[in-house]
Amino acid sequence: MTKRRRRRGAASLDLVAGNGLITRRALLGGGVTFVGALGTAGTTTGAGAEPLADAPWSLAVGGITPPVQTASPFEKDVTRTLSNPRGEFRTSHARTPHQLLGGTVTPNGLHFSINHGGVPDIDPAEHKLVLHGMVRRPLEFTLESLSRHPLVTRMAFIECAGNSAPMFAKEPVQATVQMLHGLISNAEWTGVPLSALLDEAGIDPTAKWLVAEGADAQFLDRSVPVKKAYDDALIAVYQNGEHLMPGNGYPMRLLLPGYQGNMNVKYVRRIKVINQPAYSYFETKNYSQILPGGKTWRFHFVMEVKSFITYPSFGLNLKAPGLYAISGVAYSGTGRIAKVMVSADGGNSWGEAALQGPIHDKAFTRFVMPWRWDGQPAILQSRAYDDGGNAQPLRAEFVAMRGEATRPVTTPLAFPNQHYNSITSWAVDSKGDIKHVYV
Repeated sequence: MTKRRRRRGAASLDLVAGNGLITRRALLGGGVTFVGALGTAGTTTGAGAEPLADAPWSLAVGGITPPVQTASPFEKDVTRTLSNPRGEFRTSHARTPHQLLGGTVTPNGLHFSINHGGVPDIDPAEHKLVLHGMVRRPLEFTLESLSRHPLVTRMAFIECAGNSAPMFAKEPVQATVQMLHGLISNAEWTGVPLSALLDEAGIDPTAKWLVAEGADAQFLDRSVPVKKAYDDALIAVYQNGEHLMPGNGYPMRLLLPGYQGNMNVKYVRRIKVINQPAYSYFETKNYSQILPGGKTWRFHFVMEVKSFITYPSFGLNLKAPGLYAISGVAYSGTGRIAKVMVSADGGNSWGEAALQGPIHDKAFTRFVMPWRWDGQPAILQSRAYDDGGNAQPLRAEFVAMRGEATRPVTTPLAFPNQHYNSITSWAVDSKGDIKHVYV
């Protein structure tokens, strides 16, 4: 029995692609085969070892349990990076540290946030959502009256259209996952289906569009197809089980799963039903997708299929050759992730990663790929495919369709381009140091 197990374990660590990628079957059964191949990762002791020494924190009563729990002080570096820490009169970005997180749910305090006019301090008792325009009877909702409706819960990512924009640069920007891909997060959202509110108001059957407006200082507004409202849109009031964070739309926001972040209007106070798009500032200038030749798309709502490796990645270091678990996230604005392929040799060969379930529609899926690093240079990549048959484009394909940055770049924040969804490549050198490269 023991010999049979060993033979099965050895077979499950067969290579499936070049440069040390191991079959994902090594992770079946909770990764027992993979862990078994590692041997013991701890320090072994003899049968006559001394009793375990008591650490200082075991010799005294601990601190008082706080009413709201916060992270351990040893996790002080797990924070968002801020583009505008002094609160100057400009847009503020707070990026999620994906390279320091696991799983698929982004903690509320680390969820990315972009605010064009600062974070408003809204009294939920005074805030109102008005639904009007091409409806039989205009309606007004408070947080209290909205919460009387049956609430539904959806797992969904929100991604800024400008996420990953530094990768439009002609040369790879040396930056962490947080700086390159930190303008996306994934959460469990709870709220009222927008379709239920539109039915309650009696929407005109000839109406094709909505205009959603926020209560921030810029009254940010975006046009939304009625079809999307009747698909999966929510007026969200909870984020991961608690009321929305102020920077993420408290007390209520529009949630449009799979659509670009700016359309998920925060602090939503007005939804007007109309028969044509409003062509607002934020959809005709700020979030316009410029194409090669100077043309732009009139609308580009959906965030396409994408993935990126979070470990190992830039800023981290591999301490020694051996077995590692390559890990990252994949998602698609058009459906569920069907598979993720991983390469350790710059795309010359690929192996299929293991997907951690449950796999939700328009939400993060974490993938894991066993890898035996031999201490030699390697280039790690991931490529996602969704259940609609869409594949994450290779960089050469993407640049041919969408172009590159047309002006010098001095910071990862200085890009006007939108909707980057090509492959991220991490080059590991013989010392275990990692750089961002293009392949």
